Amino acid sequence: MAEKDYYSVLGISRDASQEEIKKAYRQLARTYHPDVNSDPGAEERFKEINGAYEVLSDPEKRQMYDRFGTVSPSGNGYGDFRDPFDIFAEVFGGLGGFGFGQGRQSVSRGQDLRVSVDITFEEAAFGVEKTLEVQRAEACDTCNGTGAEPGTRPERCPTCNGAGKVRRTQQTFLGSFVNITPCPTCNGTGTVVRTPCHACHGSGRVRRTRRVPVNIPAGVDDGMSVRLPGGGEPGEHNAPPGDLYVAIHVQPHPHFRRRDNDVIVELKVNVAQAALGTVVSVPTLEGPRDVTLQPGTQPNTVIRLRGLGIPHLRGNGRGDQLVIVQVAVPTKLSDSQRQLFEDLAQSLGTAVVVEEKQSFVDRLKETLGL
Repeated sequence: MAEKDYYSVLGISRDASQEEIKKAYRQLARTYHPDVNSDPGAEERFKEINGAYEVLSDPEKRQMYDRFGTVSPSGNGYGDFRDPFDIFAEVFGGLGGFGFGQGRQSVSRGQDLRVSVDITFEEAAFGVEKTLEVQRAEACDTCNGTGAEPGTRPERCPTCNGAGKVRRTQQTFLGSFVNITPCPTCNGTGTVVRTPCHACHGSGRVRRTRRVPVNIPAGVDDGMSVRLPGGGEPGEHNAPPGDLYVAIHVQPHPHFRRRDNDVIVELKVNVAQAALGTVVSVPTLEGPRDVTLQPGTQPNTVIRLRGLGIPHLRGNGRGDQLVIVQVAVPTKLSDSQRQLFEDLAQSLGTAVVVEEKQSFVDRLKETLGL
């Protein structure tokens, strides 16, 4: 599914501030929340609004979206986003003070995790699968994530009677409003643990190091992140997990540089090769390729090798390789080479040749008549 224009979804400009983004979100989310809008398309519109807000309110995701048009190298669109009702609850504080979401039990999802990985230039170009060691909290095997000592079980919360939320009625000049927030006693789980598990001390989680396979797609660039939904910390008492973000660091290459999806290589040739033309071997991502230099090739001439650049991230073709010709002028000449250049200068009508400076030893010999 192709991702929509998130700026259009929220009705804002591409240079909108965070305050403007949040303001637009609040207005639209209140309008299209399924609990107050019975239109058949309201829920889908509500999800689109929350998907756009999740990206544009996060500076890292927004930067990736502005640059690549997606926040997921796999191009999964809205499929990997968080529950829109959880986002709504965060922005409006609890569940917003508008009586929304009475039928939903609110629990705290786990925290996101962030790790980094180094890859080579070629791995960034063609994609690679890496296995990372990630330390994270996981469900306790002793209590199966409940937090309760084996032989006991969590009990219904006496404050919210198992609902996971509490209601408070607020009187305003507009009338009565019901504010629904997560229960402070059970943190929205609906249960309390009377006898905590001895292994996890009642949290339902223990820390472990796991080997996690990460599929890095072809075309990623330095500084991008790959998101693994559900790969982060689990929430307490079996609440949904957070996500795992893998930051990509591409190691410098001795020959290649990247500009968008083009690969740049500098090719050094001598004066004779540039003047007379020749065939030279050039390194590419596909291996060495022969490139023909035309007679009279000038310094900084750019030769384009089409289709030999970086694959586009979304799988539509590749960039080019740009070969920049650098003509190396010799700094030291043998007597025969110097004579050849002097003859060339005379034939070109530039017969004035600067004599080489004498060394200190030569000048001393001349003074002493040696």
